[in-house]
Amino acid sequence: MTAPAWYQVAAEQAGDGSLFAATVLVLATMTTGVVTGVFGLYANTIMPGLGKTDDRTFVGAFQQIDRAIINPLFMAFFFGALILTGLAGALHLGDAGRRALPWIAIAFGLYLIVVIITIAVNVPLNDAIKSAGDPDRINDLAQVRRDFNEDRWRAFNWVRVVLSTSSFALLCVALLQHGRQG
Repeated sequence: MTAPAWYQVAAEQAGDGSLFAATVLVLATMTTGVVTGVFGLYANTIMPGLGKTDDRTFVGAFQQIDRAIINPLFMAFFFGALILTGLAGALHLGDAGRRALPWIAIAFGLYLIVVIITIAVNVPLNDAIKSAGDPDRINDLAQVRRDFNEDRWRAFNWVRVVLSTSSFALLCVALLQHGRQG
């Protein structure tokens, strides 16, 4: 099986197709690792800490944390992990990438599920608590907190932790396989 024409062009422009593919794979692994760390911190520190606060503190703090995380750097890591993993997979389609490709493909699939869960579950819950408004002007903070559904948010975040950690580990294996094929 020969590499697709677009891959050959990219490899020629990069000077060494293996180096180019390895660089993309390293970047995919790094961005996935960063996002995995963020989800892990939420699961192990942020949410347990907020869970022990009163309703006003919980609502206000969560609103501010969510506003802060929506920034260009985090978005670049979050979506970059998916894009770079997909690109790494594409760059390993040829014979030379055969050993790493299955690991990359599974990592991509797991991380895609993370993105879907984030968009389908966690973001709507985040948006709902933010749309409740300024905590100083909310009449029933306990109801806002109940509507947020802390248990659902935490459960799905743990799913993201497990899936993104698995994706990260698979990309580490892919890096090892890539190194063996060279």
